[in-house]
Amino acid sequence: MLEKTTRMNYLFDFYQELLTDKQRSYMEYYYLEDYSLGEISDTFDVSRQAVYDNIRRTETMLEEYETKLHLYERFQRRQQLLDQLKDSIQQGHDDVLDIIHTLENLD
Repeated sequence: MLEKTTRMNYLFDFYQELLTDKQRSYMEYYYLEDYSLGEISDTFDVSRQAVYDNIRRTETMLEEYETKLHLYERFQRRQQLLDQLKDSIQQGHDDVLDIIHTLENLD
């Protein structure tokens, strides 16, 4: 569950501007503020089922955006390469230029 929450938080960070205000609000309350479905439904005066359905549809949309745009995937790859670069610099390895070249050419 923690892995899904972390992924959704990242996807939300990358794609929140593509969501409606209501979708953005529900996702913020649910994933960032850790509100329950009941708390969100009380806040917006809607049913828990409506909140649940909206969040699930929004999660699906975020996954579809990622499938098409790959922003999170590229972010993760950059982070991996930066970690390798730091390790290589600390250990004095000669592959630093190769890692920098890979970073520069990452689309």
